[in-house]
Amino acid sequence: MKTSALFFITLTSLATQALASTPDAWAAYDKAVLASCTKASQLSHAKPVGNAAQFDDRVGYTALLLQGQYPQKHMKGQAGTELCLYNKKSKTAYVSEWDSVRPTTESQ
Repeated sequence: MKTSALFFITLTSLATQALASTPDAWAAYDKAVLASCTKASQLSHAKPVGNAAQFDDRVGYTALLLQGQYPQKHMKGQAGTELCLYNKKSKTAYVSEWDSVRPTTESQ
């Protein structure tokens, strides 16, 4: 009985390791998120700010903050920030202006 239990535990741990993503798979996923988010962005020269936030699979989204410049003439190249939500299932990016959450530089 002990041998069969040990055998089952060993097989279960091996199966769990097989399901884990490799560093290359994560790098490819991060690249896909960045490409999709920058394509959906309305900002010129959009670049990521920090790393993406990986939400639990039950949520189904990855969040990425982008910064760039507003391309509209009346904005005169003003800096802008957007939040991108990448849907893991549909592989689609959705962006929204996020300028209001920039930290202020006022001292307290």
